[in-house]
Amino acid sequence: MPEEIVMVTGGSRGIGASVCRKLAANGRKVLVNFAQNSGAAEELVDEIRAAGGAAVAIQGDVGNEAEILNLFAEADRLGTLTGLVNNAGVLDVAQRVDEMSLERLNRIFSVNVFGSFLCAREAVRRMSTRNGGKGGTIVNLGSAASKLGSPNQYVDYAASKGAIDTMTVGLALEVAQEGIRVNAVRPGIIDTEIHASGGAPGRVAELQSKLPMKRAGSAEEVADAVLWLMSDQASYTTGAILDVSGGRAILP
Repeated sequence: MPEEIVMVTGGSRGIGASVCRKLAANGRKVLVNFAQNSGAAEELVDEIRAAGGAAVAIQGDVGNEAEILNLFAEADRLGTLTGLVNNAGVLDVAQRVDEMSLERLNRIFSVNVFGSFLCAREAVRRMSTRNGGKGGTIVNLGSAASKLGSPNQYVDYAASKGAIDTMTVGLALEVAQEGIRVNAVRPGIIDTEIHASGGAPGRVAELQSKLPMKRAGSAEEVADAVLWLMSDQASYTTGAILDVSGGRAILP
């Protein structure tokens, strides 16, 4: 019988890497997807295996449909897909909307929105009982930015995560009778590398004193929420969007 596997997109660093570690520690075989940094992905796989877990690194840019198709074809060769964590996401340097180029917008939406849709599409094709699958779970990574708007910084990123909120609810209802649960986790300010990739490596230090809990969250805290949503303990939870933001997303 084929081994059950879970795919984590953008799994080689930050929140994705923490999710991979926790899933593997709970007995799941993890496919660690990465776009470019093979070294980080292989290092994580080695770490998971050394701890007694099962993991495989798989390259694929989720901003490219052909690479997504190859990614899922490789997953088919490795086992039966029963879980997807749509974690891969990008942002750009802080800009106002009237300064943004179409190239920038295309990159943000290709990865954050279209990539998540296409990965979810491929996962549903494999997991849905309507298609002969055995069911499964999808967890999307959103952002508190979808509620806050990120003015003068990342309105494009915030809008892309707003799309993830809507997709989560709609897809959850669409496949609720097909053995698939779809939920999302909406992190706030989390201490990961994504801030540096957006040109603001000191953003956590600058903002933490303004946060309700006076600290940033950790990747592990977000991963714990993902793990719960993927577990049988959340068997009656679908269409939910869980804020892991230290209260930031409910500020007036």
